[in-house]
Amino acid sequence: MQTFEVLAEPRRRTILDLLRDGERSVGELVDELALSQPAVSKHLRVLREAGLVTVRVAAQRRCYALRPAPLAEVDAWLAPYRAFWSDRLDALERRLDETS
Repeated sequence: MQTFEVLAEPRRRTILDLLRDGERSVGELVDELALSQPAVSKHLRVLREAGLVTVRVAAQRRCYALRPAPLAEVDAWLAPYRAFWSDRLDALERRLDETS
């Protein structure tokens, strides 16, 4: 599954947002997301297979951490759109300055 397909699911994006703050166990993610443990585990499996998260086994717990490298693909795709909006906003600012 490609990175974009994985990120299309809102709950997976929420999981990544939570992992931005640091490693979390499956139980912690279940509590934060108010989803069942099997549902969270399924999303984590998809994220792990896409290379977006890593897992570490600590005794009886599985702890997940964000692996941001694959997000570079998304960032590269978004770069021209950021430039597009930046140019548009600069043009709007100039226009507003002219009319005031």
